[in-house]
Amino acid sequence: MDLCNELEKRIKNGTITVLGIGISNRPLIDYLLERGARVTARDRKNYEALMPHSAELEKKGVKLILGDDYLEGIDEDVIFRAPGIRPDLPQISAAVEKGALLTSEMELFFELTPATVLAITGSDGKTTTTTLTYKMLDAELSKNGRGKVWVGGNIGAPLLPHVGEMTKDDFAVVELSSFQLFTMRRSPSRAIMTNITPNHLDWHGDMEEYIEAKCNICRHSPISHITVNSENEITAEIGRNSDIHVTFFSSKRTDFAEVTHLKVNASAIYEKDGYITFSDGKTEEKILKTDDIKLPGRHNVENYMAAISITRGLVSNETIDEIARNFGGVAHRLEFVRELDGVKYYNSSIDSSPTRTAAALSALRERPVIICGGYDKMIPFEPLADALCKKAKKVILTGATAEKIKAALLACPDFDPEKLPVIEKSDFEEAVKAARDAAAAGDTVLLSPACASFDAFPNFEVRGNRFKEIVNAF
Repeated sequence: MDLCNELEKRIKNGTITVLGIGISNRPLIDYLLERGARVTARDRKNYEALMPHSAELEKKGVKLILGDDYLEGIDEDVIFRAPGIRPDLPQISAAVEKGALLTSEMELFFELTPATVLAITGSDGKTTTTTLTYKMLDAELSKNGRGKVWVGGNIGAPLLPHVGEMTKDDFAVVELSSFQLFTMRRSPSRAIMTNITPNHLDWHGDMEEYIEAKCNICRHSPISHITVNSENEITAEIGRNSDIHVTFFSSKRTDFAEVTHLKVNASAIYEKDGYITFSDGKTEEKILKTDDIKLPGRHNVENYMAAISITRGLVSNETIDEIARNFGGVAHRLEFVRELDGVKYYNSSIDSSPTRTAAALSALRERPVIICGGYDKMIPFEPLADALCKKAKKVILTGATAEKIKAALLACPDFDPEKLPVIEKSDFEEAVKAARDAAAAGDTVLLSPACASFDAFPNFEVRGNRFKEIVNAF
C-alpha cells in the first residue's frame, strides 16, 4: 500500500480521529482541517483540563470526545495516534480490524517531506546528538547558501506544519523516541542508534518490545546508512546483522576489526592519538581533536562521533571544529546553574535513566552531592547504585523511587554508609535544600535523577527549571 496516496484519499473523502490533544497533535489537527478533513479529537482529559484548546477546537468544527471513555466507539477511517498511546489497546485494535488506517503525525511527516531526513534514537544521548547534527549541518549550509536545516520530532516544535516550506535541498534532523517508532513504516535516509539500555519498561513491558520499536528506525525505505554504538551489546548486534552500510563508533577501541566486529561493508569512528578518527578499513582520517570539544564527558565524545558519522560527506572538518569549540550544551544536560559559597550547582534533569546518571557522574572530575529519584519506569537500579558508590560523595534521595534506589544501594557490595551518606527527603525543594546543607566549599551539587519526572512534574524541563529557581533563590 502506498501510505501517502492512501492517506491523501482518506483525508479528502473520509473521517479522521486524532488520539491525544497534545503539543504534536494540535498542529496536526490544523493541518487536517486545512485539507477539508472531518476531524474528531479524543483525549482522556476532560473539557476544562484541556482549556483553552478544547474551546478553540470546537470553534474550528472539531468533534470532541473526552474523559475516561475517549477511546470508545472509534469508527473513523483514519486514526492518528499520539506517541504515548499504545496502538494495541482493544478499542484501537478493533477499529483497525474493521478497516481503519492507524498512523501518526511523525509518519505523515516522513511521507510528505521532500527534505532528506536524518534521524537519531537511543536510550541516552539522542537529544545532544540531534542538536550537534543540526548545528553542524546548519553551519555548513549557511556557508554555501543552499538549503535549510529543520530540527524536531521528540524535541522542539512539530515539523508537519512546515512541510510545505521544505525543499529537496533541505534536511530534517529528527529525534525519535521508541513511542514514535513503535508503529513507523518508513525510515529516514540516515540514522543513528546511540545505545539501547533498559528504559520505558513501564510502557513497553519488556526489553524485547523496546528493542523492536527502536529497530524501526532502520527497517524501511529509504534507509541507506546507520551509525551504531560498538560498545553497546544490543546496538552492536543490530549493526552486525544489518544489510545496509554501518558505521560503528567506539570511545574504547582503536582496532578497525574490533570496532566493526568484523562486519563486511562497514566503517568505523574511534579516538586515536587524541583525535576522533574515521576509517574505512584502508585509510584513517583525523577529524576532530577531542581536547577541543567544549562539552565535558566521555559520553559527549561519543555523541560527536555519532553526529560526525551521520553527516559524513555533508559537513567539513572545519565546520565540525567550529561547533566543537563553541557549543556549550543543551539546557538540562549538565547545565551549570551557579556557584555559591564555593559550591557549584549543575542541572542535569534530562537524566531519566541510570545510564544517563552514570554518564553525568563520569563527566565530572569531582565526586558530587547528587540528587536522585523520581517516577518509576520499572527499570533496575543496580547499575545506578554501582555508579553512585564509585562516583558520588553524598546521595540525596527523593520522589517515588527513593526507597528502590536505597534498596539497590544497600545491596551493592561497594556501598559503605560512612563513605557515602544517604539522605531521604520526600519533597523536591527540601531535597535541593538538603543538598546545599550537605555540600561544602569546593563541592559540586548535581541534579541527576536517574528517573522520569512524572511523579511530581509534567516533564524533565519543568523539574530542571524548578531546580534552577530554588538554587538561584539561595
